[in-house]
Parts: sequence; C-alpha cells; structure tokens
Amino acid sequence: MSQTELQYMPGFGNSFETEALPDALPQGMNSPQRCNYGLYAEQLSGTAFTAPTAENERTWCYRIRPSVKHSGRYQKTQLPYWKSAPHIDDDLTSLGQYRWSPVPHSDEKLNFLTGMRTMTTAGDVNTQIGMASQIYLVTQSMVDEYFYSADSELLIVPQEGKLRFCTELGVIDLEPKEIAIIPRGLVFRVELIEGPARGFVCENYGQKFHLPDRGPIGANCLANPRDFKAPVAAFEDREVPSRVTLKWCGQFHETEIAQSPLDVVAWHGNYAPLKYDLRTFCPVGSILFDHPDPSIFTVLTAPSGVAGTANIDFVLFRERWSVAENTFRPPWYHKNIMSELMGNIYGIYDAKPEGFIPGGMSLHNMMLPHGPDRDAFEGASNAELKPAKLENTMSFMFETRFPQHLTEFAAKVAPMQDDYIDCWSSIEKKFDGTPGKK
Repeated sequence: MSQTELQYMPGFGNSFETEALPDALPQGMNSPQRCNYGLYAEQLSGTAFTAPTAENERTWCYRIRPSVKHSGRYQKTQLPYWKSAPHIDDDLTSLGQYRWSPVPHSDEKLNFLTGMRTMTTAGDVNTQIGMASQIYLVTQSMVDEYFYSADSELLIVPQEGKLRFCTELGVIDLEPKEIAIIPRGLVFRVELIEGPARGFVCENYGQKFHLPDRGPIGANCLANPRDFKAPVAAFEDREVPSRVTLKWCGQFHETEIAQSPLDVVAWHGNYAPLKYDLRTFCPVGSILFDHPDPSIFTVLTAPSGVAGTANIDFVLFRERWSVAENTFRPPWYHKNIMSELMGNIYGIYDAKPEGFIPGGMSLHNMMLPHGPDRDAFEGASNAELKPAKLENTMSFMFETRFPQHLTEFAAKVAPMQDDYIDCWSSIEKKFDGTPGKK
C-alpha cells in the first residue's frame, strides 16, 4: 500500500471513486465484460437493492480476486470477551447507576480482536436491532490476520494510542480526538502505530449511522458532511498464508487463505469506511436562558423503527461556551427512556468533576435517575453567570432506546467504582416552605 493511502476524500453519504492504478476504474459501466488489469468486478451492498435512492448504499470493487477466493471452510473460534446481544446473565443486575475507572493496560499480547472487552449489550444481534459497547486494549498489530463483521457497523473512538485500519477500500490512521466508522461486511486489519492503545467501540446491529436532521438549526453547525473522510484506493498483492475471522450472529468463525484479501485496486460508491475529526464538531446551544436537551450535541444517529427514537445516538460533549443567564448550566437531574453509556476521552466533565476520569465509563440505564453530584450542583447554582468557556473536556455518549445489560467482565473484572452511587448521598434537602426562598 502506497503513501497515497493517507489521503482522504471528503463527504458523508456522497459517492466516491478512486483507483490505485490508472484506468483500473471502468467508466460508464459497473460490470464490464472484461476489466482492465484482469480485475474482477464485485459489488458490496450495505442496503437492500430496492432501498430508496437517498438511502441506497453500495460500492463497486475492482479486485485481484473475487471475495469467494478469500473465503474457505469456516471453523468456529472463540473471542471469549467479545459478547453479543442478547446476553443476559441471571446472576448479574444491570439495574443501577454504574461507573468504571479506566480498564488498565496489561503485559498481555493483545491485538484489536483479542483485546476487545464487551461492557454492555442491548437488543438482539439476530434481528439486527440494538448495540454493544466495548473497550479495546491493543499492544500488538494483527499480522496476516483479517476480520469482518456480518453483524454490525463499528464506530471506533480512540482514547490512547494510534491505530491503522487497513481495509479493502483503503487505509485510515486513527488517533484520539478522531473516530472511524467501519461498515458491516468490510474486511480489515488493524496495526498498532503507537501504543499501548485503548479506546471504545460501539457495535451497531441496526440501521447505519447517518447525520441527524438539523431541523430549525438549518444547514450549518454540528457535524458537517465535508469533514467525514473516506480513504483512497490502496491494495495488497501478497501471496502469504493468512487468516480471516468472521463475526456472524454473535459467533466467531475463521478460515485460512493463501493471500491478503485487501486486493481492491479501484472502487466507486457510497458504502465505505469513514474518518472524522471530533474537533471539527461545532456545538450549538442556548444564548439567552434555559438548557437545551443533550440531543443538541448529536454527531451521528442510527434510527430505530420509532420516529425520533434512536437505535443509537453518538453524542459529543466537547469544549464550548456557556452564556445562558438565570439558568442551571450543567446537565440537569432526569430520568430518560434512553439508556446512556458515557466515556471520557480527556479532561473534566462538568457534571462530574471527580471520579469520571479519562478512559473511564458510566452507565445510566433507562428510567434510572441521575444528574450532577452535590459539588457540581452547588458550584453551578452559586456561580456568577457570566460567559464561561468549558475547556479541556471531551466526553461522549452511546445512547440507545434499549436497556443495556452488563457483561460479566463489566460487573466483575473491569474496575467498577462501587461508591459511585454515594456521589448523590450528600445532596441536601433545601425546602423549608418559606415563600420566595431560592
């Protein structure tokens, strides 16, 4: 793969075309009788053939071998810490407010697959609804190993270290403050550029992520399509024994092949891996009084069958100005039909100045109350309400309409903060019936 792999083409949902060799990409037809260079034409479909035009996603690939040559007899294999929904352990309770310190690095040799640790699952992978949240720990590259998921689209959120995703359609280098989206069915290998690496993964079983409708906001702000980048074509023509692992209906299978499967020389279409720099997200908010819903910070949404209720929302809380007057500015106390799993990429989260540290996570399941701790409440209630900038902060939320169930790893192995519930214990009763008291 050449250095052109590090260039990117802008656009979210747009159709791309790119070739690693001149004239490898046919013009005016998708499946010519004979392709240049002796390539094979193959289509990768991310939606049903008859999906509405605006939603239809597919990519034509012109490759050295068709994918059937990268697939042999599959044998079951195990990735014991990677779980899929439904995964409900009767001995565990997911009813509660939970928070974890960062899952620590270890001396164990872990690649992107063996280092995956599922924290929660929701929905049902077999009916293609819901999600799973993961932590990954990576200390080494995948060498002549490849992976694809038939179950899910993968949203990768790095927190430490740098990774390289070598995919069939090109290469994406990824570091903290960036995210990547790997489509369902796309083969890739993950290399460690700088480590050890740690981060978060949202495994989306349902409809694909797309940009939320902006409504009255209009055409600008939030995440803009031009800031999502797709890689240019880059291929491997390597005859070397290789292993391909497939995730299918929550089970893992592997097959041995005699070459690299990353052999797409040219491609065009709108079903492709994407990279996005979270620093280009432009938040909007109140400029007079009152507090907008956190949905105003949605970067990506994956719809459910209920209008306005997401299978998954990916929400970002980054540096921004607070200017509202006569308003409690941090997130308020509430219960929610959605289940909220949060992660801290870096810095301090304004509603939890203590305990929610970079690399950590929290879970507030559907209809369980949560909100600021006492110190955050007192500080925000008594602060001088002048324009103030929240700095050194970047946290996110994987939010879903389904309850999220803890895995055994989350409940018994990951460093759960058993005293998290106590952060609300010192909240005082202030009511005394005096009219006009605030």
